[in-house]
Amino acid sequence: MITIIDYKSGNLKSISNGFKKIGVDYQITDDKEVIANSDYLVLPGVGAFGSAMENLKVFEDVIFEHVADDKPFLGICLGQQVLMSSSEESPGVKGLDLFKGHAEILGEGVKIPHMGWNKLKVVNNSPILEGIGGEYFYFVHSYHVVPDDENIIAGVCEYGGDVVASLNQNNLFSTQFHPEKSGEAGLKILKNFTNLEI
Repeated sequence: MITIIDYKSGNLKSISNGFKKIGVDYQITDDKEVIANSDYLVLPGVGAFGSAMENLKVFEDVIFEHVADDKPFLGICLGQQVLMSSSEESPGVKGLDLFKGHAEILGEGVKIPHMGWNKLKVVNNSPILEGIGGEYFYFVHSYHVVPDDENIIAGVCEYGGDVVASLNQNNLFSTQFHPEKSGEAGLKILKNFTNLEI
């Protein structure tokens, strides 16, 4: 059972359709007790960093406990950015700080937002990217993450330079792109996530 956290800042229909397509049971909930007892958590995200963090406050303790218990956790799009320490988009707002680093506006000379298909380059082994290599994925974002430790970068894409597309640190995974909108390659990533051992 995949649990999708409903914190009023995520495209819940889109990601749930992705799990539906691969035949995996899922639930969408804002019930902290249900979230606390879940084995797999997914945090989708759309909108602004500051408002997302405001909405996430009530769930921070169960998210931290889930990650500390080495259970699989997947952040998608803004759900990747809020895992960072902070974001240039909302100065003074603290992120979940599960990945050390920050999010910043995409570089000069590129169209913002970065919207559309882009090729993923896998740079470090990650269980959710198993069997992935050179496929195109769907992106919609204006900010990108810059982790303090480059070793947690699992994949990048080229957009005026290398842009972090996926992070992985132990049981914590994230993608800047939308796997649920990225065809068979994206569904492969969701399958890999659901097949992770607990």
